[in-house]
Amino acid sequence: MAINNDLPDAVLWDMDGTLIDTEPYWIAEEKSLVADAGGVWTDEDAHQLVGNPLAVSAQILIDNTPVTGSVEAIVNRLLTRVVHRVKHHMPWRPGARDLLIELNRTGVPCALVTMSYTELAEILIEELPPGTFSAVITGDIVANGKPHPEPYLTAVAALEVRPENCIAIEDSPTGTKSAVAAGVPTIAVPHTVPVPYITGSVQVDSLLGVSAADLNQLVSTAAST
Repeated sequence: MAINNDLPDAVLWDMDGTLIDTEPYWIAEEKSLVADAGGVWTDEDAHQLVGNPLAVSAQILIDNTPVTGSVEAIVNRLLTRVVHRVKHHMPWRPGARDLLIELNRTGVPCALVTMSYTELAEILIEELPPGTFSAVITGDIVANGKPHPEPYLTAVAALEVRPENCIAIEDSPTGTKSAVAAGVPTIAVPHTVPVPYITGSVQVDSLLGVSAADLNQLVSTAAST
């Protein structure tokens, strides 16, 4: 639980594009995959996949490029290569790590809610103090990925908190829709792709300089935005 009424009961974090800037890694590996099959994958094409469950993205690649093979095989190739990149360089988004560490220090539980798989999430977790995340929800443990509300509902259930008393931090349209659909006030920090204004969410340009004490104030108008 939060230590006072000025703080949320929990903060639920997306990973790719929100905590760490891995979207360029995913896009580069998608382009490589398609090129190896004799096709072309543009940035515009890749932006359609941002925030999707990995299996959904893999099926889109199969349906729209010369790439062949199973969804599982494509996911495994992309994931393995992105994991390799992250192991060599953890590209933190501005302000994200500082805010995460402050929340941990002030006693606000945090959950990681990502459509990436556990293998990639564990690399991030290893870079942080033990116990930084009180719950970890990944794309390989939910039946329905974002924009379905299941990932965020699973997180609040694990933390034993009410959705409306938490805050989600997201960077993509699918992630923002998922959190809002679960009843979680959401801060969208658009990065690789624009995020439409969605009732129940607010937008900021960056987390740089955002403190734990700022979060409730930032989402105070979310219900009417």
